Amino acid sequence: MQAWGASSRFTRRETRSEPTKSGVIGLLAAAQGRRRSDPIEDLLDLRFGVRVDQVGQLGRDFQTAQNWVTGRRMPLSSRYFLSDAVFVVGVEGRTDRVDTLASALKAPAFPMFLGRRSFPPSRDILCGVVATDVVTALRSHEWEAADWYRRKQPRELSLRLVVDADLLPDIEPHETVRDVPRSYDPVRREYVWRDVVEVPGGVAVVNPVGRAVDSSRPDYFNEVAG
Repeated sequence: MQAWGASSRFTRRETRSEPTKSGVIGLLAAAQGRRRSDPIEDLLDLRFGVRVDQVGQLGRDFQTAQNWVTGRRMPLSSRYFLSDAVFVVGVEGRTDRVDTLASALKAPAFPMFLGRRSFPPSRDILCGVVATDVVTALRSHEWEAADWYRRKQPRELSLRLVVDADLLPDIEPHETVRDVPRSYDPVRREYVWRDVVEVPGGVAVVNPVGRAVDSSRPDYFNEVAG
């Protein structure tokens, strides 16, 4: 399970459908042993992209808490999360910085979690280090979906690819997200905006174990979309 909030407020904690830049930078900072009040300016110029390898299911928890000193109960909150989702996230930067982050992910100083402390990763976080730009790396990396998920997909499909807008300046940004962290300090958390683009057509994948599509049956959804 994982949760990647970018606009959560008060008792409603939402999640985006893919990891946020603030969430991933926070994970990298934790792996290096940085505390919330430590500076993170050197991580903010990392170029960032996400490929959606396995679309997850949206879930919701109702949660409450109680102050153990005063006994006062906190308001009931709705917390959304993703289950059974798999993403490939790429960060690009100077070679020495990327190598340092990769080493930290292999032996993190603090426990790793996917957006919330109750969501530890179920596999190794680090996929590898390659000497290329982040868009090329995300296009070429092997498909990470689970076997059961592959069997449910068609034999040819396209994976969503979402990246920083300045990586592909010829494509019009489709969204502006407030998920670039200036500070994680609980006293004064601060985030700024970034433009993102979704690569047209995504990343094409051939899926030999997928289900065959019966072309003799009418595609009602395609007819409606047309």
